Amino acid sequence: MISWKDFRGQSLDRQIVLLYEHGSCVMSIRYYGYKVNLYLLGNFYLEVFYNHKKDLIEKIIPLDVRHSRMNFYVDQIKLPDTL
Repeated sequence: MISWKDFRGQSLDRQIVLLYEHGSCVMSIRYYGYKVNLYLLGNFYLEVFYNHKKDLIEKIIPLDVRHSRMNFYVDQIKLPDTL
């Protein structure tokens, strides 16, 4: 499986393909103007920011467990303690 280092070195288009082919969508939330999809790829979680007004994925970032968005996730799913 791909490592985070190798994943982040790919273009956004290639990252999207890798997530579609090898990732698992865990859940989705609404966050300001975005639909944020939480994906598990190998042993790391990624947030995919989709702008529905522009109909495009704007960014893919690693899950930051210190961010306030975590409140949306932990209320709905149980994430591993090792994050």
